[in-house]
Amino acid sequence: MIRIGTVNIDTSHAPSFAEIFLAEGRAKYTAIYNDSFRTEEEVNNFYEKYGLDHKCKTLEEMVPLVDIAFIQGCDWDKHIECCRPFVEAGVPVFVDKPLCGNKKDMEIFRAWAKEGKVILGTSAMRYTYEHQSFFAIPAEERGEITHITATVGVDEFNYAIHAVESITGLMPGVKAKSVKFVGNGVTENAPTETFFVLFENGVSATYHVRMKGWQPSTLTIITTKTTYVYKIDSSKVYAAMLEQFCNYMEGKENMMATVEDMLTSIEIMLAGRLSRENGGIEVDPNNIPEDDAGFDGYEFWVGYAAAQRK
Repeated sequence: MIRIGTVNIDTSHAPSFAEIFLAEGRAKYTAIYNDSFRTEEEVNNFYEKYGLDHKCKTLEEMVPLVDIAFIQGCDWDKHIECCRPFVEAGVPVFVDKPLCGNKKDMEIFRAWAKEGKVILGTSAMRYTYEHQSFFAIPAEERGEITHITATVGVDEFNYAIHAVESITGLMPGVKAKSVKFVGNGVTENAPTETFFVLFENGVSATYHVRMKGWQPSTLTIITTKTTYVYKIDSSKVYAAMLEQFCNYMEGKENMMATVEDMLTSIEIMLAGRLSRENGGIEVDPNNIPEDDAGFDGYEFWVGYAAAQRK
């Protein structure tokens, strides 16, 4: 049984994951640490409902009690801080999306990965059963990918990264070479933004983000043979990802992304924002300025916490 410690239960992911783990019996939340907006009552309810063993007052206290820590706070600017005690002790971490939101934190994750630290994550949209279905088709039958289109809703980063992760999940190990903001249309006082990405292997991609309200995640894959169209079944995305996570922890074949692949998605989104802010110029995602402000995790945390209290 894989012992999991959860660091902050800000979103619906922690209880959703806990239900899946209990049903499957391969892993279990056994410890919890909270220094975010969830109340003591909410922490106690989670602890009791899912049969945890430890409530930890510090991250360091949790380190020897778990096989892996799930970093599940929605302020991605705190992810490095939350990971550090585990990483330094050689304990794997699973970081909920987004992994981080700025260049400085990206380089810390990159350095840890080069040291051999185990960092898993991030968006469930790169591990879907629809992705697995595509890969299950023999390569000679499905053809080579030429273009990918993904759609998503809600916001410009926290949720929009699902679309980019869905794209990069189809091409592990491939870096993007340019990103360009194409433009937007505005309906009902909200834009739908479109970005164009060119990858180093010649594949292109577009992702569309409706900046108001939830939208189903879709995926269109054009190959040299035909076109595949998927509407991602959102009711199964967590189960698909956690199956791959358990496979990894048990030493079985798995689809878990490398840190570099996760960072590629963030680089694309940072480049897309810079392109939008500079009139749609083409931006190299591999050369994000060191002083780029990135996406503000604390600002998102404030808004998300307030929404949860309504």
